[in-house]
Amino acid sequence: MDYTSRMGGKALGGRLRRLSETIDRDATRAYASVGTRFEQRWFGTLNQLAINGPMTVSELAAALRITHVSVSQARQSLEKNGLIASQEDTADARRRYLVLTGAGTQLVRRLQPLWQAMEAAALEVNAEADNAIAALDRLDEALARRSLFDRIMQRLGNEETNS
Repeated sequence: MDYTSRMGGKALGGRLRRLSETIDRDATRAYASVGTRFEQRWFGTLNQLAINGPMTVSELAAALRITHVSVSQARQSLEKNGLIASQEDTADARRRYLVLTGAGTQLVRRLQPLWQAMEAAALEVNAEADNAIAALDRLDEALARRSLFDRIMQRLGNEETNS
Protein backbone atom coordinates (compact mmCIF):
# COMPACT_ATOMS: atom_id res chain seq x y z
CA MET A 1 0.00 0.00 0.00
CA ASP A 2 1.33 3.45 -0.84
CA TYR A 3 1.85 6.38 1.50
CA THR A 4 -1.34 8.33 0.73
CA SER A 5 -3.43 5.17 1.00
CA ARG A 6 -1.87 4.34 4.38
CA MET A 7 -2.37 7.88 5.69
CA GLY A 8 -6.10 7.93 4.93
CA GLY A 9 -7.70 11.23 5.96
CA LYS A 10 -4.35 12.81 6.80
CA ALA A 11 -3.43 12.74 3.13
CA LEU A 12 -6.84 13.40 1.56
CA GLY A 13 -5.60 16.47 -0.31
CA GLY A 14 -2.51 14.61 -1.52
CA ARG A 15 -4.62 11.70 -2.70
CA LEU A 16 -6.94 14.01 -4.64
CA ARG A 17 -3.95 15.84 -6.18
CA ARG A 18 -2.41 12.53 -7.23
CA LEU A 19 -5.65 11.41 -8.87
CA SER A 20 -6.00 14.78 -10.58
CA GLU A 21 -2.44 14.59 -11.89
CA THR A 22 -3.04 11.06 -13.19
CA ILE A 23 -6.20 12.13 -14.99
CA ASP A 24 -4.57 15.29 -16.37
CA ARG A 25 -1.52 13.33 -17.58
CA ASP A 26 -3.72 10.85 -19.45
CA ALA A 27 -5.83 13.66 -20.90
CA THR A 28 -2.67 15.43 -22.10
CA ARG A 29 -1.55 12.21 -23.76
CA ALA A 30 -4.97 11.87 -25.43
CA TYR A 31 -4.77 15.43 -26.80
CA ALA A 32 -1.25 14.76 -28.08
CA SER A 33 -2.46 11.56 -29.77
CA VAL A 34 -4.79 13.66 -31.94
CA GLY A 35 -2.06 16.20 -32.64
CA THR A 36 -3.32 18.92 -30.30
CA ARG A 37 -1.45 20.80 -27.61
CA PHE A 38 -4.13 21.43 -25.03
CA GLU A 39 -3.99 22.29 -21.36
CA GLN A 40 -6.61 20.46 -19.33
CA ARG A 41 -7.27 23.63 -17.30
CA TRP A 42 -8.65 25.21 -20.47
CA PHE A 43 -11.51 22.73 -20.81
CA GLY A 44 -14.02 24.27 -18.40
CA THR A 45 -13.64 27.79 -19.77
CA LEU A 46 -13.76 26.73 -23.43
CA ASN A 47 -16.67 24.39 -22.84
CA GLN A 48 -18.67 27.01 -20.92
CA LEU A 49 -18.08 29.60 -23.66
CA ALA A 50 -19.05 27.06 -26.34
CA ILE A 51 -22.26 26.18 -24.48
CA ASN A 52 -23.27 29.60 -23.13
CA GLY A 53 -21.61 32.15 -25.39
CA PRO A 54 -19.86 35.22 -23.97
CA MET A 55 -19.30 35.20 -20.19
CA THR A 56 -17.39 37.31 -17.70
CA VAL A 57 -14.57 35.90 -15.58
CA SER A 58 -16.88 36.12 -12.54
CA GLU A 59 -19.66 34.24 -14.33
CA LEU A 60 -17.19 31.54 -15.39
CA ALA A 61 -15.81 31.23 -11.86
CA ALA A 62 -19.34 30.84 -10.47
CA ALA A 63 -20.35 28.30 -13.13
CA LEU A 64 -17.18 26.23 -12.66
CA ARG A 65 -17.10 26.75 -8.88
CA ILE A 66 -13.45 27.72 -8.95
CA THR A 67 -11.65 30.89 -7.96
CA HIS A 68 -11.64 34.08 -9.98
CA VAL A 69 -7.81 33.78 -10.00
CA SER A 70 -7.96 30.31 -11.58
CA VAL A 71 -10.27 31.53 -14.34
CA SER A 72 -8.09 34.62 -14.89
CA GLN A 73 -5.00 32.43 -15.27
CA ALA A 74 -6.77 30.18 -17.77
CA ARG A 75 -8.05 33.29 -19.58
CA GLN A 76 -4.53 34.69 -19.96
CA SER A 77 -3.26 31.41 -21.36
CA LEU A 78 -6.23 31.01 -23.70
CA GLU A 79 -5.88 34.60 -24.95
CA LYS A 80 -2.13 34.13 -25.48
CA ASN A 81 -2.92 31.06 -27.60
CA GLY A 82 -5.54 32.94 -29.62
CA LEU A 83 -8.46 30.78 -28.50
CA ILE A 84 -10.50 33.43 -26.69
CA ALA A 85 -10.72 37.21 -26.75
CA SER A 86 -12.04 39.82 -24.38
CA GLN A 87 -14.83 42.17 -25.48
CA GLU A 88 -16.14 45.27 -23.77
CA ASP A 89 -19.76 45.22 -22.68
CA THR A 90 -21.58 47.85 -24.73
CA ALA A 91 -23.87 48.64 -21.76
CA ASP A 92 -21.10 48.84 -19.13
CA ALA A 93 -17.53 49.65 -20.21
CA ARG A 94 -16.19 48.29 -16.91
CA ARG A 95 -17.44 44.80 -17.73
CA ARG A 96 -15.55 42.55 -20.13
CA TYR A 97 -16.86 39.37 -21.72
CA LEU A 98 -14.74 36.46 -22.84
CA VAL A 99 -15.65 35.01 -26.22
CA LEU A 100 -14.34 32.20 -28.37
CA THR A 101 -12.27 33.34 -31.32
CA GLY A 102 -12.59 31.65 -34.69
CA ALA A 103 -9.60 29.47 -33.77
CA GLY A 104 -11.23 28.65 -30.41
CA THR A 105 -14.51 27.68 -32.06
CA GLN A 106 -12.66 25.54 -34.59
CA LEU A 107 -10.67 23.83 -31.81
CA VAL A 108 -13.84 23.08 -29.81
CA ARG A 109 -15.45 21.51 -32.89
CA ARG A 110 -12.34 19.47 -33.64
CA LEU A 111 -12.10 18.22 -30.05
CA GLN A 112 -15.76 17.15 -29.71
CA PRO A 113 -15.07 13.50 -30.69
CA LEU A 114 -12.16 13.33 -28.23
CA TRP A 115 -14.24 14.91 -25.46
CA GLN A 116 -17.01 12.38 -26.10
CA ALA A 117 -14.48 9.53 -25.88
CA MET A 118 -13.07 11.05 -22.67
CA GLU A 119 -16.55 11.25 -21.18
CA ALA A 120 -17.27 7.61 -22.07
CA ALA A 121 -13.94 6.52 -20.57
CA ALA A 122 -14.60 8.57 -17.42
CA LEU A 123 -18.05 7.00 -17.03
CA GLU A 124 -16.47 3.56 -17.42
CA VAL A 125 -13.90 4.34 -14.70
CA ASN A 126 -16.67 5.79 -12.51
CA ALA A 127 -18.71 2.59 -12.83
CA GLU A 128 -15.64 0.46 -12.15
CA ALA A 129 -14.93 2.58 -9.04
CA ASP A 130 -18.49 2.03 -7.76
CA ASN A 131 -19.70 5.57 -8.54
CA ALA A 132 -16.76 7.70 -7.40
CA ILE A 133 -18.56 10.76 -8.78
CA ALA A 134 -21.33 10.33 -6.21
CA ALA A 135 -18.69 10.06 -3.47
CA LEU A 136 -17.02 13.25 -4.74
CA ASP A 137 -20.42 14.97 -4.79
CA ARG A 138 -20.93 13.95 -1.16
CA LEU A 139 -17.45 15.23 -0.27
CA ASP A 140 -18.16 18.52 -2.04
CA GLU A 141 -21.47 18.89 -0.19
CA ALA A 142 -19.91 18.06 3.18
CA LEU A 143 -17.24 20.72 2.68
CA ALA A 144 -19.87 23.22 1.54
CA ARG A 145 -21.82 22.60 4.74
CA ARG A 146 -18.72 23.07 6.88
CA SER A 147 -15.17 23.70 5.72
CA LEU A 148 -12.25 21.49 6.61
CA PHE A 149 -10.68 24.54 8.26
CA ASP A 150 -13.67 24.98 10.59
CA ARG A 151 -13.58 21.30 11.48
CA ILE A 152 -9.86 21.47 12.25
CA MET A 153 -10.24 24.59 14.38
CA GLN A 154 -13.04 22.97 16.37
CA ARG A 155 -10.79 20.03 17.15
CA LEU A 156 -8.06 22.42 18.26
CA GLY A 157 -10.57 24.10 20.57
CA ASN A 158 -10.72 27.35 18.61
CA GLU A 159 -14.37 28.04 17.82
CA GLU A 160 -13.62 31.43 16.22
CA THR A 161 -12.63 31.04 12.60
CA ASN A 162 -12.10 33.39 9.71
CA SER A 163 -14.40 31.67 7.23
